[in-house]
This record gives sequence, C-alpha cells and structure tokens, in this order.
Amino acid sequence: MTSYMENDTDTHRNGAADSNHHTAKKPKLTTLLPISEPLIHEEFSHHQPGVARLNNGSFGSCPRSVLAAQSAWQLRFLQQPDDFFFNKLSPAILRSRAAVRDIINAEHVDHVSLVDNATTAAAIVLQQLSRRAALGHFNRNDTVVMFHCAYQAVKKSIEAYVTPIGGSVVEVQLPFPVRSDDEIVSEFKKGLEKGKLNGGKVRLAIIDHITSMPSVVIPVRQLIKICREQGVEQIFVDGAHAIGSLRIDVKEIGADFYVSNLYKWFFSPPSVAVLYCKDNSKNVHHPVVSQEYGKGLPVESAWVGMRDYSSHLVVPSILEFVNRFEGGIEGIMKRNHDGVVKMGTMLKESWGTILGSPPEMCASMIMVGLPSRLCVMGDDDALRLRSYLRVYHAIEVPVYYQALRNDDRDPRDKDGFITGYVRISHQVYNTIDDYHRLKTAVNQLLEDGKVCSGLPKE
Repeated sequence: MTSYMENDTDTHRNGAADSNHHTAKKPKLTTLLPISEPLIHEEFSHHQPGVARLNNGSFGSCPRSVLAAQSAWQLRFLQQPDDFFFNKLSPAILRSRAAVRDIINAEHVDHVSLVDNATTAAAIVLQQLSRRAALGHFNRNDTVVMFHCAYQAVKKSIEAYVTPIGGSVVEVQLPFPVRSDDEIVSEFKKGLEKGKLNGGKVRLAIIDHITSMPSVVIPVRQLIKICREQGVEQIFVDGAHAIGSLRIDVKEIGADFYVSNLYKWFFSPPSVAVLYCKDNSKNVHHPVVSQEYGKGLPVESAWVGMRDYSSHLVVPSILEFVNRFEGGIEGIMKRNHDGVVKMGTMLKESWGTILGSPPEMCASMIMVGLPSRLCVMGDDDALRLRSYLRVYHAIEVPVYYQALRNDDRDPRDKDGFITGYVRISHQVYNTIDDYHRLKTAVNQLLEDGKVCSGLPKE
C-alpha cells in the first residue's frame, strides 16, 4: 500500500493556489501495511469498551492514526506559533483542499473551501442569498424549497436570513417509508409548483443527498435536472452524510453549492466540512469576517481568527488510513453498505417488521421498523426508548417516530401499525455482536410485555 507524505505546495501567504501551480507537487510515497481486523480494533481502541455504537451517522469516529496526526499538528503550532501561522498553515490547508478536490471531482481547488461543518456552510449559502436580496434580486413572493426533514440548523438559517427579507419556505414532505425514487421526485415537483404560486420564483432549492432522520438516499441528479428545467435560481445540496459513504462527483451532480462533513463518514476529527461553490466569485463570504475578507471564500475560510485548525490539516493522513483497506474509500463504502443492509435485514426479520427503504436507497445507514407492540406513539416515546437502550443495554442508536398518514403507505406488522424505527449505522469498527445486542434488547422488551411509555426515564 502507498500513502502520501507531506510536501510543500506553491501558495501565496493567504493560502490561495498559485495560478501556475494548481495542485500540490507530486507527493512522496511511503508504504503502509494493509489493514487487518486486529489493526482496525487497535485504530478504534479509544472507544468506550462495551458500548454498541450504532450511531456513527451523528458524530462519526476518528481512528488513532489520524488523531495522532492531528496531535502532531497541534504540537507544531504550540512549539512555534508565528512560524506555524506564516509558513505552515496555509500550505497545509491547501494540501487538504487539493486532496478533497480530487475526491469530489471539483473543477479547480479554488472552488473548494474547508469550513467547520454543514451548519456553517448553510449560513454561507443563505447569507449570500440575503445579500442578493439587498441588491434587489428577491421579491416578496419568492421562495426556498426544501424537504420537511431538513436538518434543524438549516431551517434556523432560513429563519435568520430568508424570513426577514420577505421570503417564504415550501417544505416538501419526504415519503416514508419510501419505495422508490419516483415517489420522491413526484413530491418534489409538487413543492416546486407550490413555490411558484402567486407569481413567485424559487430562488433556492435545498436538497439533502442523504436525509438524516429518516435516513434515505435522495435522487439528487434527477431533482437538480428538474430544478434547472423549472428555472430554480440556485441549488444547494446538503450532503452532510455523503463523503465517505457515497461517491460524489460535483460536476455530474451540477449543484451551485455542495457541502459534506468529513467527520461523519470520512474519519476526520471534529470538525471540518468541504463546501464546493460552482461559482468561485468573491460574492460568497464566510460568516466570520477576518482580515482575509474579500479574498475569496477558500482564503476567508482558511483563517477566521485564532482557533485550532488541526482538523482541517489531516486529510492526507485520512487518505493514508483509508488506502490501507482493500479498494480504499470505495471498498469501505461497499463494506459499510453491504453490512448495514445485512444487519438491517437480520433485525427486521427477527422483529417481523420492515426496512424504511429499499437497500439501493441507503448508503451506510438504514431505517428498520420497530415492532408495533412497543407502542412508539410520539417523539417522547422515541427518546425514552433511545435512552433506555443507552442506559440499560449500552446500545447507542437513534429512534424515530413516524406518524400514521391514514393511507396505504402506513406499514403494519402482525400486531398493528409500525410507527417506530431505529436508524442503524455501519462503520468499519462495528461487529455483528453490536446488532445482535440490539435485536436481543428489543426482543426482551417484547417478551416482558413492555411499552415505551412505561420505560424508566434516564
């Protein structure tokens, strides 16, 4: 196995790529041993023992080798902060940006910025929309279209930046349980039509690549094609869960903005995300204004004041880690997808329920219906069950409540309607025993005749 060692990159002091040298110099190569199951266990041996971690989707997990690289960067800063700031930081961030550029197939490194997380990216995109409104590019009946299950911070960004300028929001109901891409496309078309009522224009469509809860892979290319045909002005894809669990090609996807967190499925420490901007003009800005304001988003994002930038610098070390697996990141994605489908199928067969989507509509997470006898009758019941599994069984897994819709979409098991689901993740550190513990814990509740409302509070 080969891996990349650090090498200097031609940069200006502020981290912009030199116009004559768009990428890093050819890196030095070193050899690492292919990874084995014992070595995987060692890489994640800092995990709390005895806990079945079935929720990689929320916070991810960083292997020891990458944590060591991060620690080395932190120490380099502490040893000589001035030298680090003037000579090390910008070239190192550019190396990470160049590596991510290749992963997502961006046109140029100047289209790629590293920001803290998808929440920061949402603020960047919606602030530029607000600035456009100040210049007269927004009318009172104009809208933003998004899925109802969009991340709450994204909704709050709309409340902060779109509502004050007179814009409105159309929330598209994600069909769930979902049976096909066509169902999603049909509902999204209805949302776009609603957004154009009363002479309004859809100024921005926000499309999840993988919705968080419930978790479903969205047919982004189809939806973006429809958006372009219907005159949607800008498209922002929230791919928070995508990098490391789905192949990303931003040229093929065709969105104006695309964000993905590196810490969820790409093994980085918290917190760093990539934000791709199709138009790399200087009209898009970081919400934190520093002395780099006006030099372009990649440069603005590379310095937002004094803080720990180490998580932005370890992308080459992450590539060393993933390239130790057969097939690299593509092999990991297949391993996790196949694993989560297999374990989800095992659970639904044991409980006599359903999967929330066909296997081809999931990546490294899948929704599994809970037995109706548990009586998940609301969000409080879902939270109570989640807490019970954590406290009494050392199982960490999100629980989701889906209200009945009183139509043929409402699924049933042999005892009644299914209204509760677990969202299980599969990452390379997971074992079959993690999922069997969840199966056994739920079956024990059924055997004991327990329902969610009667479970002890944490």
